[in-house]
Amino acid sequence: MINEKKVQKWLTEEGFFKEKIHDENSKFHFLVQYPDDNLMDLFQPKGKGDLLVIGCATNVSPEHLEIIKNVSMNKKIDIIWNFKYTVNQFLLDFQIDHPDNIIRGFVITNTLYEDGLNKNNLIFEIKKIFKAKLQCLLIMEKVLNSPDFVNDIKDNSKLDDSGMFR
Repeated sequence: MINEKKVQKWLTEEGFFKEKIHDENSKFHFLVQYPDDNLMDLFQPKGKGDLLVIGCATNVSPEHLEIIKNVSMNKKIDIIWNFKYTVNQFLLDFQIDHPDNIIRGFVITNTLYEDGLNKNNLIFEIKKIFKAKLQCLLIMEKVLNSPDFVNDIKDNSKLDDSGMFR
């Protein structure tokens, strides 16, 4: 059985513990803050005494959504595949919300089992999930600012030269 107090103590010692939240589907559920402006969820599902789930959800900004909507289907699909390849390299689980091949958000998760749970592994997994999220954000930033992408938007969109791509 995973010791809730010990997990909370480890998170607090590292400055990652933000708060405990009520969740009727979990034995315990913590908000984890790593780094300072990024929140993750860490919880033990009810009925799974030997398991912790760590997850981070990210929504694409409305500004980026609008840009992505205006590019070719091939570019949209390229972004999705880049996300998939990236997160798979971290050996993490993920879900991408991408109706009409437009990424609206994504969730990156991983599980830790009691027999592998120690402070080092817990902190390592939190950092790994953040690094995967950061890598996806960097991909998005790189693609959105690449000359080919900008030209594709100019060719396919209603944006004119007075927009952000001057």
